[in-house]
Amino acid sequence: MNDPDGVVGLFQGVRLTPTQRRIAHSLVQHASAAAFLSAAEVAELARVSQPSVTRFAMALGYDGFPALRRRLRELAGNGTPVTPPESGNEAQRAVRGEMRHLDRLADQLADHTALSAAGALLAASRPLPVLGLRAAAPLAAYFAYFAAKVLPDVRVLDSGGSLLADRLEQARSAGATALLAVVLPRYPRESLDALRDARDAGLSTVVITDSPVSPAAEHADVALTAAVGTQLVFDLHTAPMALSMVVLQAICDAAPDGAQRRLEEFEQSVTRRQIFTS
Repeated sequence: MNDPDGVVGLFQGVRLTPTQRRIAHSLVQHASAAAFLSAAEVAELARVSQPSVTRFAMALGYDGFPALRRRLRELAGNGTPVTPPESGNEAQRAVRGEMRHLDRLADQLADHTALSAAGALLAASRPLPVLGLRAAAPLAAYFAYFAAKVLPDVRVLDSGGSLLADRLEQARSAGATALLAVVLPRYPRESLDALRDARDAGLSTVVITDSPVSPAAEHADVALTAAVGTQLVFDLHTAPMALSMVVLQAICDAAPDGAQRRLEEFEQSVTRRQIFTS
């Protein structure tokens, strides 16, 4: 788990309620800013009540939020006030926020350990089921479209209910050994249930999610995180989409000969059928 700010370590071993997870997520995403905010401001940032922030701090073993804030300042490593809000309109600020998320993702990828482990697990799975429900469904389909060019059997699981359980069982019976799951806010309950079912069935689970304190990370053998933009009416998934392609690259790196052979076969096929104009 990559934790450049040291903040995630505060929550390890602590069972958090859904409300407390929202607070923890906000602290992870805005670590340097949170170190200089009041409990009321953190509550507004996480969209919870102020007493919830106080209870959260106490659940972590602190007397109250001021004590937790002092610890956050220690982790930040300096007492420099946070940078004032950016200028520009709402759309500009949202796009710049995505640029920061990509920068943070790039920093995380300096440590290749988790990514390499994920690539090895997923490359060995035949078939490879890819789970993505609700907001994550398009991202799962995007990953699977390209993965199908280098893997022989990629199965998108994008609908819930009893059909999802059926398709998980079918993939396992067909020989699947791992599952890639994309789980984004607001974390569909069915996605978490599917992760539990997959692990109970003996599948290794690789999860792309937005935060180390995401509830999906609890059910992952390998959790890979990329922040989600929250400045517009609906979330921006720029960094998770980039991460999905990085994961696919890791799969190719884990089995380079097979990936190259299948990619060449694909190119020959589309050329013969004149699928593309260039």
